[in-house]
Order: sequence, then structure tokens, then C-alpha cells
Amino acid sequence: MPGLTPARAADAGFKEFIASLWPEAQAAGVARATFDRETSGLEPDYKLPDLILPGRPATGAPSQAEFVQVPADYVKEASIARLAEEGQRLMAKYRAALAGIEKRFGVPATIVLAIWGRETDFGRYTLPYDGLRVLATQAYVGRRKDQYRNEFILALKLLGDGEVARKDMRSSWAGATGLTQFLPSEFYKHAVDFDGDGHRDIWNSVPDALASAAQQLVNKGWQPGVRWAYEVRAPGNVDCSMGVPEVTKPIGDWLRAGFVPVRGQKLSATEQAEPASLLQPEGIYGPAFLTTKNYFVIKEYNFSDLYVLFVGHLSDRMLSPQPFATPWSASTQLRTADVEAMQRQLTRIGLYADKVDGKAGMKTRAALGAYQKSAGLKVDCWPSEAVLRSISAAR
Repeated sequence: MPGLTPARAADAGFKEFIASLWPEAQAAGVARATFDRETSGLEPDYKLPDLILPGRPATGAPSQAEFVQVPADYVKEASIARLAEEGQRLMAKYRAALAGIEKRFGVPATIVLAIWGRETDFGRYTLPYDGLRVLATQAYVGRRKDQYRNEFILALKLLGDGEVARKDMRSSWAGATGLTQFLPSEFYKHAVDFDGDGHRDIWNSVPDALASAAQQLVNKGWQPGVRWAYEVRAPGNVDCSMGVPEVTKPIGDWLRAGFVPVRGQKLSATEQAEPASLLQPEGIYGPAFLTTKNYFVIKEYNFSDLYVLFVGHLSDRMLSPQPFATPWSASTQLRTADVEAMQRQLTRIGLYADKVDGKAGMKTRAALGAYQKSAGLKVDCWPSEAVLRSISAAR
């Protein structure tokens, strides 16, 4: 339209886009009055991360910091100690509800408390965004438009069904809401009314939020009575390129191969029969873990190895004050762009087939180890300037 500035034109496009969603909203059971009330005056927030805006570089997620986070920065001892102490206090305060959740879902109280602690600092962190506005913006110009289109419609349904008031539907930049951070689709799949008041209130009811987190873990395959992981000392000749989810064997086999549980921990025959994968978040440096099925279930809640380490370790710390037996050692950080370059080079030479995302996750580290083996370098599965130079020179 002549005379409109690009921002105004974009906003006219946004209004048109929102209006076009009415048939889908109606099919999902949203009333016309709800749709009109909630979308009236709704504007996009172009400052959010993860958007693709014409004529501007794509905005990166906040986690896409310039430098790759090393584990010691993410699993900060001071944060873990503070949250563990608060978790113990809350364990006593909500003892009855937590005992009921453990009994019904088979998920330990400490695991759901750790998720709550990680997600919203036990409810002390006020989520900064209007959830509906976030979902509308992500549906309009986000990287994952189709996913967010569905989330936006389900958010309207949440409001229309009276599950939450708009003022309470605060969210993260990615649209997750409530004490334990659910997207609207996750609410409809997993939310539980545990306190029996007729509402599944993950925003204000701690029992509902924690039971809903437990139900989500169960729905994703949680195994009762199985630990999330065991910290071990790896043998000196460890092949760190085996540290991928696809390489799984009974814990007993890992122990026979020279992996030793830390602090003299003795594992029962049942535990030794449990299948596990090797996780070395810093390659051959720093702690090593044998990760069970439940490790990967928590990873379905948030697809980050560091997130699972944080939640699992925080859960352990509520029961025992001991930090990891092996200290973190990596202090050098590559730029995110350098890890992306490394992932592209590893893809080019056929060793990596996962996302190019600038994160040094399990598969990136294993591919690096495979490259180091083939190039006759020291195999440490850790991204460094030297390895990046070597891969870039490889033809």
C-alpha cells in the first residue's frame, strides 16, 4: 500500500495473517468472542529471538551466545548449591503432594523439583513475555512457523477454556508458560489436576505443575526406579567417539571395560543390567557418565545435554551435598560460529549428519573424535582451534 512504512506494512500483514487463522481456531473449539477479544490489538514483537525478518539477519536464540558455553558455566556450582538448599526446603513443604506424585507416576520428587528449579527458579523468576504475543509472532515470522501456528491456536483455546487468564499466561521467548514451562500443546497432552480443585493450574498450583511435569516424563517413557545417570571414571584408553546415544550396552559391560563408578559406589545386578550410553560432556577431560533411558527422557523435556546434567545433578544434590567427583576442566571456548564451521566441515567429509547449530553436543563431539582418529591426531572429542584448523585444511 502506498505511503505505508515497512513496519506499518508488516503489521498490516500480521493482522491479515492472524485473521486468516480463524477457521483453524474455530475447528479447534475456540469461540468467535474469544478469538476477537484476544487478537484485538495484538501486535508482533520483532525483538524476539529465532525470527526470520525480511531484509534483516535472522535473530539467534539467546542460547546462541557468541561463545559456546562450557559445562562449568552452565552447571554452576554456586547455582546448584543454592537451588539444592531451596529444593530441600520445598521438599519438606510439599512432602504430601510429592509423595503422592512419586506413588502415582514413579518419578522421584527430586527430579520434578529440579525441573521446577531449572525452569523458573522455583517460581521466583517472572517470565518476561506475553505468551500469546510470543506465539503469534513466532507463528508469523519464526523459524518454526507451522509448529507455532498450532501453539498459538491452542493458546487461544487455553484462554477460551478458562484454563488460564491472559495476565497469567506469561512466557519465555519461545512461548513456554507456567511454573514448569509447558507449550500449550504440552499442556493439553500432559497437564494434571493433582490438587483436585477441578483446574489443571500449572501457573499457580505447585502440586499441579509438578504432577504435570511428572506426567510429561512418564508419557515420554520414564522408567520408575532407574537413575538418570551414573558418574564414572573412564579408563585411560577410552574411545570418546563412542559417546553417542546409538552406542548402548548394559552398565555391567561398561564396568567390565574399565569404567569405574565414582566414590566406590556399588551397583546392584539390576542396575548393571540396565542399558546405558557414554556421555563425556568435555570429551576426555572432565566428568564422564553412563546415561540411562531416563537421561534421554529428561532430554525430551529440553533437548540439551547440559540441561539434563543440570536437572539430574540438582536432583542428586537435594539428597547429598557432593559435587561431581571429577571437576570440570574446559575453560577455552570456541566461538559459536567456529563450531558451526566445524560442523559444516565434518558434514562435508561425511562424519556428521546432524544440525549445524554451533553447539558442541554429543554427536558433534563423537564426529570430532572420528575425525581425530582418521587424521592421526590426539583423540579427545573436544572442539579446539587446532582441530578446526586441521579439519578446514582437510580435503
